Amino acid sequence: MTYTETVEYLFSLLPAYHRIGKPAYKGNLDNTLELDRSFGHPHRLFRSVHVAGTNGTGSVSHMTASILQEAGYRTGLYTSPHLKDFRERIRVNGVMIGEDEVVRFVQEHDGLIRRVTPSFFELTVAMAFDYFARMKVDVAVIEVGMGGRLDSTNIITPVLSVITNIGHDHMEFLGDTLAAVAGEKAGIIKKGVPVIIGETQDETRDVFRQRAETMNAPLTFADSRYRCGMGAIAPESAMRPFILSGPGESDRIEGVTPLGGLAQQKNIQTVAAVVEALSEEFGLTQEHFIRGVAAV
Repeated sequence: MTYTETVEYLFSLLPAYHRIGKPAYKGNLDNTLELDRSFGHPHRLFRSVHVAGTNGTGSVSHMTASILQEAGYRTGLYTSPHLKDFRERIRVNGVMIGEDEVVRFVQEHDGLIRRVTPSFFELTVAMAFDYFARMKVDVAVIEVGMGGRLDSTNIITPVLSVITNIGHDHMEFLGDTLAAVAGEKAGIIKKGVPVIIGETQDETRDVFRQRAETMNAPLTFADSRYRCGMGAIAPESAMRPFILSGPGESDRIEGVTPLGGLAQQKNIQTVAAVVEALSEEFGLTQEHFIRGVAAV
């Protein structure tokens, strides 16, 4: 099969949420766990950062991956959905997975795919984890697809969990209140794994606190530590300047970002807290932060 034929095969064979809606949703991790066993638990071969939330997850994931790459780490990035090309979902050091890799994966595992009959998203996650392991990444930034607790990405045990914010998100699956949605997204919080919450919200604050306490997971609300102000986009560079203020006098950072929307203020605050949380494990510095955000 060609690459185009392979992607068409995946779309036609497997239930995909964007194509058929609710019937594609699986209310358990059975297929994901079966695929994970079949591939030898590849996610255990690299460290990971797990990112969930309603808005800003893509921006936070891309910035975090860019910062880790600037620090010299071979970095995987899994995001969804894609805009133009399926391969956008799976990248290593910013480079999309090769067309030949997608074709090889599907051809080699066609029997397994037909036996397990995973959803499109379940198989894509398995492909990403397999690829990251074979490419020997040092760390992968993994964006949740929907919710958190029952999302296919939630088989990982990351070094850090991140939840950007909570909105009225897929409420037919996740619940009809912000607290209920937060409860589903809080499902990515793992025992002893630090968690960053990007935005403090009255309706969800206690949900995260209770889950973090239950899991003995150190909890930080990013907007209680950092404040970001943004200037006007510079016409000559298409970059927007920002000033980030932290808890200490030395934590004032000036930088630029190609991500132009003012909503990036909250995302940059979140990423600053992420860098602080990862600084010891990965040796991240303010300079890595500045360069990574500018290069995303």
